[in-house]
Amino acid sequence: MIAAYAGNPRGARTVAWILHSCSKKEKLPWHRVVNRMGTVSLRHGRGREIQKGLLEGEGVFFDGKSRIDFDRYLWRPGSIGIRAE
Repeated sequence: MIAAYAGNPRGARTVAWILHSCSKKEKLPWHRVVNRMGTVSLRHGRGREIQKGLLEGEGVFFDGKSRIDFDRYLWRPGSIGIRAE
């Protein structure tokens, strides 16, 4: 959604990378950015495992295909946080 609001609906990986590169200094939640299919876009060995682990640490569950349920976790503009049950 962030990438779409910025005018690039296929730019989730770019958004995650920008957030990640500023995350230490600015304490940005880069790991919360997933692609439109609900999966982590980063490659194995390039942050995928870290991102998935951080999400799981926040209580986000992945299905057998490593996807998250957007009906349960999708952030909607104007809402606070994620809607976890």
